[in-house]
Amino acid sequence: MNRVSEQAEVLVHLRAEARAIAAAGVEAVEAGRRLRPALEAWLSARPGRGGVRVVAAGKAAGAMMRTALDAGVMVERGLIVSTHWAGEWPASITTVRAGHPIPTEASETAGRAALDLASHAAPDESLLVLLSGGASALLAAPAEGITLADKQAATKLLLEAGASIDELNAVRKHLSAVKGGGLAAAARCEVVTFALSDVVGPVRDDPGVIGSGPTAPDASTWEDALAVVTRRGVLARLPRAVRQRLEAGARGDVAETPKPGDPRLARAAWHLIGSRADAMDAARNAAIDRGFSTITIEAAIVGEARDAGPAFVARALEVSRRLPRPVCVIGAGETTVRVVGRGKGGRNQELALAVAAGLDGLREPAAFLSVGTDGIDGPTDAAGGLVDGTTLARARDLGVDVDASFADNDAYHALDRLGDLVRTGPTDTNVGDLQVLVIGDPAAPSA
Repeated sequence: MNRVSEQAEVLVHLRAEARAIAAAGVEAVEAGRRLRPALEAWLSARPGRGGVRVVAAGKAAGAMMRTALDAGVMVERGLIVSTHWAGEWPASITTVRAGHPIPTEASETAGRAALDLASHAAPDESLLVLLSGGASALLAAPAEGITLADKQAATKLLLEAGASIDELNAVRKHLSAVKGGGLAAAARCEVVTFALSDVVGPVRDDPGVIGSGPTAPDASTWEDALAVVTRRGVLARLPRAVRQRLEAGARGDVAETPKPGDPRLARAAWHLIGSRADAMDAARNAAIDRGFSTITIEAAIVGEARDAGPAFVARALEVSRRLPRPVCVIGAGETTVRVVGRGKGGRNQELALAVAAGLDGLREPAAFLSVGTDGIDGPTDAAGGLVDGTTLARARDLGVDVDASFADNDAYHALDRLGDLVRTGPTDTNVGDLQVLVIGDPAAPSA
């Protein structure tokens, strides 16, 4: 076998290893796996209580509801709101396939249904809320004076401006009847929430940010929401009703969302069942088991994807410089993309394509994978991208203009032509994004 063939074989192996390590991380945070023990503990502490009403919202909603039924929760009335078909259910459970990341009419239907379910619960019943990433867009109940079209326009403007999840949610909570504690405030009974977190900051796994906190007190204010749209440069382009509501709220003319200590939330309990930290731990263990020297970068990978990618590689190469090869560096977080073009892609795809430049010219083989743990990256059928030290060379050979792809936010088509897209389909979880960088020939003597 000649040297070129040997190098190609090493890269095929490294790419497969990156996939396997990431898959182990995603599997560890599968919703049912994380929820079952927490639910069983809750059920054992409530014998003889009234019925249970369940709202499951987010990209893992179906799996979480299924787990609740399997664990013995007697669901008097239930609602599943997800991005994809959730299967067949008993007549007591309603399913809604709603929109993400922009809310749809189905999202509003779901939001109103959740509020109705909560408000009609008897005092001796329990409202069980099963949250996972994506619930913010999937549950939409516009506040008085705001239409769904207003919320859609505001969300789209903020996403295109590169707003972070906490910024986006600060605005959405102040335009909603269900977010920012609204769902719990509508209930007269015990409210218990189990959540998978896709929130990386500024407060890690913040209950008020996951799903826009429908059952958690809201620490953000009208002033915060107005500051977000001002800072992101979209204030003047917001629908008139949205702009007027935010300005009126900042003046004190509109009541605030429920804050910590609000008596309406006195019977609400909130439990975290899984996060990116759990996915990273599992990926790290898998890498060690596969013979890699392994290091985890704990700081969340955030910011503009095309900048965060090269920064991650530079950091990874630095911290792994003295480790024996092969080495695996694991990261996680949630980047953003400022949309300026008309192409197709997602933050993981754009990040992976940006990393390809950092791997080009390395003196040792390397592969890098970035995926959304939910299996969905932006408005595409891909979970993310998997690039290596030959990606840019292959792009040149195929006539793929990487710079033009960045300019048009078109990472999807560039990676698709290169065979560097990762497609997994829905994964029944969502804890943000996971990154895996593997470096060095596994068959070579350790250095």
